[in-house]
Amino acid sequence: MKNKELKKVLTYMFLGIFGIVMLFPVIWMFFACFKTNNEIFGSLRILPQGWSMEAFVKGWKTTGTYTYAKYFINTFALVIPTTLLTLASCSLVAYGFARFDFPGNQFLFMILIATLMLPNAVIIIPRYALFNKLGWLDSYMTFFAPAAVGCYPFFVFMLVQFLRGLPRDLDESAYIDGCGPFQCFIQILLPLLKPALFSAGLFQFLWTWNDFFNTNIYINTVSKFPLSLALRVSIDVTSNIQWNQVMSMALVSILPLILLFFAAQKYFVEGIATTGMKG
Repeated sequence: MKNKELKKVLTYMFLGIFGIVMLFPVIWMFFACFKTNNEIFGSLRILPQGWSMEAFVKGWKTTGTYTYAKYFINTFALVIPTTLLTLASCSLVAYGFARFDFPGNQFLFMILIATLMLPNAVIIIPRYALFNKLGWLDSYMTFFAPAAVGCYPFFVFMLVQFLRGLPRDLDESAYIDGCGPFQCFIQILLPLLKPALFSAGLFQFLWTWNDFFNTNIYINTVSKFPLSLALRVSIDVTSNIQWNQVMSMALVSILPLILLFFAAQKYFVEGIATTGMKG
């Protein structure tokens, strides 16, 4: 018993130290919000000399036309519809691959998985040209449209793996009761997909929220900027950068992600575990 208790204590100590190391950039960023530029670059001290909230106030107001309230609204207007459309489209595509034996099923699924290997740099130019012809540049349609048609093979694969672990007896029972394929999906399978959907939704929410590359290419108007571009602008437009203000807004911008993860971590872990085990 003593060996087991000692092993448990050592394990928790190791995990605690490892967690602190992983969180150190966030901890440093938090304390940097209360430092001056001289303190940030001229001292190795973690704790600031003062605890003024001035950096948060000035950082929120920005030096431009819009405050960070506008950028937060833009970010939610971009991220939430993209996430919901992704879940709706990818779950339907996954249902088709997992439950229907149609000609070319395996071949099409293989091609879908193969697209995971394509680097983003390969598809960015043809995608930009397509969106330009459709007149979608400088709008959120460049994010909504791919999400609405299931252009995220990773999530399709995740949901297919989960659906394959659900017994087909559920479908047959629903058909006997008079349900059609769509009713079976909505009433029977979709509620059981909740853990996998939470995981996919959390991933998509995080990735879209943090996406700088695609927003920088497709969004050009400042009034439509999400947080990822707003943080970059706050560095570009100021000759004498107040890094405590930049750090304070960076901290504020990641708070929704941290809160979301802790609120949904049960479903996130359950979805990842069940998706990994079933196949």
